[in-house]
Amino acid sequence: MTSDLQIPDAVSNLTPFQALMIPVALIGAVFLSLGAQFQSRGVKRVEARLGKQSKGLSVRHIVGLVSSGYWVLGTLMLGIAVVLQLISITFAPLIVVQPLGAVALVITTWFSSRSSGVPLGRRARRAVWTCIIGVGIFVGIAAFVGHESPITRSQLITVLVILAVVLILVLVSFRVVARHKSALYYIIGAGVLYGFVATLAKVTLNRFVNHTFDWLTVLAIIGVVVAASLGGYFVQNAYSAGSADLVIAGLTVVDPIVAVGIGVIVLGEADGAPPIAVFGFVVAAAIAVTGVFLLAKHHPEAQR
Repeated sequence: MTSDLQIPDAVSNLTPFQALMIPVALIGAVFLSLGAQFQSRGVKRVEARLGKQSKGLSVRHIVGLVSSGYWVLGTLMLGIAVVLQLISITFAPLIVVQPLGAVALVITTWFSSRSSGVPLGRRARRAVWTCIIGVGIFVGIAAFVGHESPITRSQLITVLVILAVVLILVLVSFRVVARHKSALYYIIGAGVLYGFVATLAKVTLNRFVNHTFDWLTVLAIIGVVVAASLGGYFVQNAYSAGSADLVIAGLTVVDPIVAVGIGVIVLGEADGAPPIAVFGFVVAAAIAVTGVFLLAKHHPEAQR
């Protein structure tokens, strides 16, 4: 007698080498947390010296960041985090390793509480756990209904077209929303952009590994560079308007949801999933995003 339940390759067929990518991703999350803390301090110090801008960081502020030791150290740490993330998503399924960055949220919130001298209150802890539980449920469902399959040219083109639309929407909305200096706007924008970065980076690296380099790969590389650059600018503005723990909360929630969402909807990694799984995706995403909004209200620096 055979069972109709099929466990996806992403979970059941991890090789020892693929399993090794899990601690690699976790170490990357630690560097992500530390890098966020140091970059945030660098941005705050530059603004204290040059003054705050009402519509995002100016060119003068961006240049000033390069001379900030805290910001440079944070950038180096984030660079290490990115390298470790790229290694992990190259050799292991995206839905397994990408969401592990949520570990950075716990570390960053603790550091933020220590550096601000404000104890982490019950509401802030509840917000952190809400984020983590939402992401965990989302990825857990994706892991059990998802599967990896070769990415076709049409699927890659679809991802690139969606990214182009997102870039247009982000640039248009920036002119309207930036004047309000909204941390959540910058965080959600950066998370969406980084979700595309993770997806396209995996596609690009796999094409290099499989020797299938073509003009679409070039477009994917350009998409990675543009989305990463704009996302990086949004992150620096988020540090200016909010706290490091809030930034990491947004990125570790929105980034994996977007990346996994692209895999499920566009790349067909959850074809055949029952309606209850789709409903679960929506509910889990809502829980995670709710946690971000709660943390925006109750994070340690907001209590000062």
